[in-house]
Amino acid sequence: MGPAARTEPAAAGFSLVELLLVLGLLALLAGVGASFGGGRGAALTAVQGELRAAVEQGQRLARNRGRSVRLALHQPLPGAGAGQEPAPLVLPAGVRWGLPRPDFPLPDGAERPLRAHLDGAAHPWVTLGPGGGAEATVWYLHAGEDAVCLRLSDEGEITLLRRRPRIGAWRPE
Repeated sequence: MGPAARTEPAAAGFSLVELLLVLGLLALLAGVGASFGGGRGAALTAVQGELRAAVEQGQRLARNRGRSVRLALHQPLPGAGAGQEPAPLVLPAGVRWGLPRPDFPLPDGAERPLRAHLDGAAHPWVTLGPGGGAEATVWYLHAGEDAVCLRLSDEGEITLLRRRPRIGAWRPE
């Protein structure tokens, strides 16, 4: 018979590698939870990207077609079907058009909007020209005191600004 197999008792506790793996997973889950749990600020961040993409898509369509394109901002264009180009921008819960309040501070050089700050409504659509210009050149969106300003120059250049309550100033995004 051969030598008897030696059995060693199992070590109690966790190894350093196991502990670091668990801590890493917890940190990852906390980060994901914080990004989803950001509430209205996270929703506004998503919408600002969608707004920029919708305007850029409308500009490309107008340039490629050689004529103006109507971009639906928050309701379908009259007579347009489900396959409308570009698709209307849909705002998530908690995000509204316009400024949070009439006395909200504006970005440097911006004029006070005539309508959007009164009722939170935006133009239902905007016409983008093949040269890059548009009927409306400034849009505001807000989620509470967190606000976004999208400016469109006559040449079609997009500037996106964000005002977060804790910063207290408009910053480029």
